[in-house]
Amino acid sequence: MALSWNEIKDRALKFTKEWEGESRERAEKDSFWNDFFNVFGISRRRVATFEEPVKKLDNRQGFIDLFWKGTLLVEHKSKGKDLSAAFSQATDYFHGIKERDLPKYVLVSDFERFKLYDLDEGKEHEFPIAEFHQNVEVFGFIAGYQKKEYKPEDPVNRDAAELMGKLHDQLEEAGYEGHSLEVFLVRLLFCLFADDTSIFEKDIFKDYLDQRTNEDGSDLGMALAQFFQVLNTPHNKRQKTLDEQLQQFPYVNGSLFEEALPIASFNSSMRDLLLQCCRLDWGKISPAIFGSMFQSVMDAQERRNLGAHYTSETNILKLIKPLFLDALWEEFEKVKRSKKKLAEFHKMLGTLKFLDPACGCGNFLVITYRELRLLEIEILRHQFKNQQVTAIENIMWLDVDQFYGIEYDEWPAKIAEVALWLMDHQMNMRISEEFGQYFVRLPLKKKASIVHGNALQLDWEDVVPKSELSYILGNPPFIGAKWLSKEQRTDIAQVADDNIKGIGILDYVAAWYILSAKFIGGTKIKVAFVSTNSITQGEQAGTLWNPLFKNYSIKIHFAHQTFNWKNEAKGNAAVHVVIIGFAAFDDFPKFLFSYESVKSEPQGREVKNISPYLIEGPDFAITNRSKPICNVSLLKTGNKPVDGGHYIFDENQKQEFLKLEPEASSYFKPFIGANEFINGNPRHILWLKDIAPSELKKLPLVLERIERVRKFRESSTSKPTQRIATTPTKFHTENYPLSNFLIIPQVSSERRIYIPIAFEEPGIVCSDKLRILNPATPFHFGVLVSIMHMAWMRVVTGRLKSDYQYSVLTVYNNYPWPKAPTAKQKAAVEAKAQAVLDARAQFPGSSLADLYDPLTMPPALVKAHNALDKAVDKCYRAKAFSSETERIEFLFELYGEYVGTEGK
Repeated sequence: MALSWNEIKDRALKFTKEWEGESRERAEKDSFWNDFFNVFGISRRRVATFEEPVKKLDNRQGFIDLFWKGTLLVEHKSKGKDLSAAFSQATDYFHGIKERDLPKYVLVSDFERFKLYDLDEGKEHEFPIAEFHQNVEVFGFIAGYQKKEYKPEDPVNRDAAELMGKLHDQLEEAGYEGHSLEVFLVRLLFCLFADDTSIFEKDIFKDYLDQRTNEDGSDLGMALAQFFQVLNTPHNKRQKTLDEQLQQFPYVNGSLFEEALPIASFNSSMRDLLLQCCRLDWGKISPAIFGSMFQSVMDAQERRNLGAHYTSETNILKLIKPLFLDALWEEFEKVKRSKKKLAEFHKMLGTLKFLDPACGCGNFLVITYRELRLLEIEILRHQFKNQQVTAIENIMWLDVDQFYGIEYDEWPAKIAEVALWLMDHQMNMRISEEFGQYFVRLPLKKKASIVHGNALQLDWEDVVPKSELSYILGNPPFIGAKWLSKEQRTDIAQVADDNIKGIGILDYVAAWYILSAKFIGGTKIKVAFVSTNSITQGEQAGTLWNPLFKNYSIKIHFAHQTFNWKNEAKGNAAVHVVIIGFAAFDDFPKFLFSYESVKSEPQGREVKNISPYLIEGPDFAITNRSKPICNVSLLKTGNKPVDGGHYIFDENQKQEFLKLEPEASSYFKPFIGANEFINGNPRHILWLKDIAPSELKKLPLVLERIERVRKFRESSTSKPTQRIATTPTKFHTENYPLSNFLIIPQVSSERRIYIPIAFEEPGIVCSDKLRILNPATPFHFGVLVSIMHMAWMRVVTGRLKSDYQYSVLTVYNNYPWPKAPTAKQKAAVEAKAQAVLDARAQFPGSSLADLYDPLTMPPALVKAHNALDKAVDKCYRAKAFSSETERIEFLFELYGEYVGTEGK
C-alpha cells in the first residue's frame, strides 16, 4: 500500500537528519540510495539497479550509478563536485539506452546537494540535502504522487494512442478481435493508468511483464490471463503458492476483470509494444480524455487526430456551470460558516443523481464528478479545519454510483464506467494530499450505471427512477435531418408520436429534447444539452419548441447562443452549436450567454425570459406560412430547370455552341444563381418556353440537348421528375418576370451586416437559389434591405453551416411590416433606398460581394444604409432603437398584434 504524504514527509525528515552534514564516501552510496527510496515506501532493488552498463556516444563502456528504466537516472559524485558536469555525463548515457527505457528525470547528487531535472517539463530543482524534507514533493513521481497538468495535445496522449493502436492492430491481425479485444484493451488501459497513479504500487505491472515473461512473447497472453484473474480475486482467496510478484497486486473487483476472455497469443513485437506503453507516464493522461483515447485506439484513421472525439473541458463547463455547479458553489458560500448547514449541504451532494442519455465515453459524467469532488474537498477543508482526520472514507459522501448513462455502442459504455473509476481515484489522491493520508477505494464496490442500448427506445425509468434523478445532461449525436438513417427516422417518429407534426425536418438531437420533456413532467429535474444550432432556427424552431411549450410546459432556464463546438485536436471540423438548459417548471434568474462571434468568449446576462431563438422573448417560435401576414407582394422561388446541366453554359461553352449553331443565339438568356448574383459573372441558359416546333426543327444541336434532358428526367428515381420528361423544354419551376423585380439570395454569408438585395430588369433567368419579388417598389426594397428586416432574418432564419439561409415561408411571410406608415414616411424610405442604389452605382466594377464585405464596404454605401435604416425605423415608431435586441423584441410584439393568439 502506498504511503501517505504525512508518512513520506516524516521519513524524509528522518533521512535528512541521518545524512546531512556528515562526511560520506562514495562507497556508502548504495546505502544512501536505498534509504532515499525507502522514504517513498519503494524497494530500490525492485525498481532500480546500480552500475548499469551502457555504451556511450563515443562507444566507450560506461556505468550508470543508478537506473530506473523509463523513469529515473542518477549520477552520484563525491562531495563538492560540479553537478552540472554530472548532468552532462548522465545525458551522455542516453545514446546507449533503448528509447522505451529513456528516463523522464535525471537526479545528480554529491551527498550534500540534490539537483533534479524534469526532462519532460524542462524544469530544474536544486537544494541542499538539509532541505530535502521541505522539497520532497518534487520527488512525488517515485511514490506515484504528482500534480498533473492535463493537456489534450500533450505528446504522451498521442504516443499512448499510437502505441496502443499498433497493439490493437497486431492483436486483431492475429485473430483476437471483437468484444474480447475491446474488453482486453480496456483492462490494459486501466492497468497502465494504475501503474502510474498509485492504484498499484509504482511500476509493478511494468516490472511483472518485463521480468516474468519471455522476450518472444510466447507466455505473455497466459501471464496476462492469470494476472487479470488475480485482480479479480480477494487476497484471502488467492492461492498460497501464487507468484510473489502477483501477490503484490490489489484486489480490484468492480466487474472489470470478471469476464473470462480467450487467451491472447503474443509475439516479441507485441510484447515490445506493450512494454513501450508501460514506459509512458500514464499519470499525465486525464481520465477526461480516456474515452477519446480509446476511440482513437480502435480506429486507425482517428489516431493522428487524437482529440477529435474529445469534448473539451471548457465546453463541458459551459453546460454544467449554469445547470447546477454555479448554484452549488453559491450555496456553499452561504452555508460554509454554519457547521450544521454545511453538513446538511454536504450530505445533500451525496444524494444528487445525474443521467447522460447519450454518454459516449462518459466525458460529461467524468467532468461533472470531478467538479463535485473538488467542491466536496472544499467542504471538508471547512468542516475539518485544524482537525485530525483518522478515516477519510468516513467523511466522504460522493461516489461514482450517483452517475447514470445510456450509450448505443458497447465499448464506449464500458469505457465510461472505467473513466469514472479513474477520476474517482484521481480525486482520492487529491484528498489524500489534503489530509495527509493515503486513501484508495479498493476493492471497487460501487460503479456508475452505464446501460448499453438505444436511448430513444429504452424506458429511462428503468435506468434511473425519475423520483431519484436530479439532472439530465450531455451532447446527443450531431446528425442533421437530411443525413438520418431509416432507423434514426423511425426513432424520432416513435418519440414524437402524435404530439409533434412535421418531424421530417428535425435534427436527430431533437428526439432527446422530446423524450426528456416527456420524462421530466411533474418533477424538479433540470436538463441541459449541447445541440446543433439548427433546432433554434428556421422551420425547426417552430416544429420542435411550440409543442414542447404547449404540451409539456417546458421553460428554458439558460442558454448559450451559437458558438464553435471544437476541440483541441488539430484539423478537426468545428460544429456550430447551442447549449439549452430547461425544465418542466419556471425558474429565476435566467441567464443568456451571447458571443460576439462564434469563436469569441461568452458574455452572460440576466434576462426575464428566453425564447426558442435563444434571445430574450416569449415562449413561441415562428412557423411556416404559405402567404405573408401583411399586405405585400408574394416572394417566390426562381427557376428550377431539373435538366441535368444540359441547358446551362458558361461563357466559353456558349460561344463554342453558337459557332456550330448560331441560330440558337436568341434563345440564350443570362442565368444567375446566388453565387453569380453576389459575385458577378453570370452563366447562360437555353430558354425554350413556348418555342415553336418549326423553329426547333432548325436547331439540331438544341434538339440534341432537349433529348438529353428528356432521358435525364426519365431515368430519375423521382416521380415528379419522371412526369416532366414529357415536356422537356419546360423547367420544373418557372418564374420569369416581365417587369422590374427584386432579388434576395437564398444563402448569404453571416459576415455581412446586410444581405445583398437588388433590383433586376426583365430578361434574366434566376435559379431556384434566388427569391424573386414581383411586383416590387422602392419602398419594398428599402424595408427589406434595412437593418430592421436583417435583425428579424438573423433570428428566425435557418442556417447553412453558419451562413444565412433565407426562407420565404419562415422569414418573409412572417415578417411584420410597418403597420401604418404615412405617405411622408414611405416617401422618405423610397428616397433613402434610391440613395443606397446610387451609392452602389458609384462603384460599377465592384460586385455585391465586394460592396457588402464588412472590410471593403465603401463609406458612402455605409452612410446611405444608415440613413435608410433611420427612415425605416421611423415607419415603426418615433423613438430610436438602441440595440438589435430591442428591435427583435419590438418586432415579436408587432408580430403578435398581426397574428393574435394564432401565433402563440
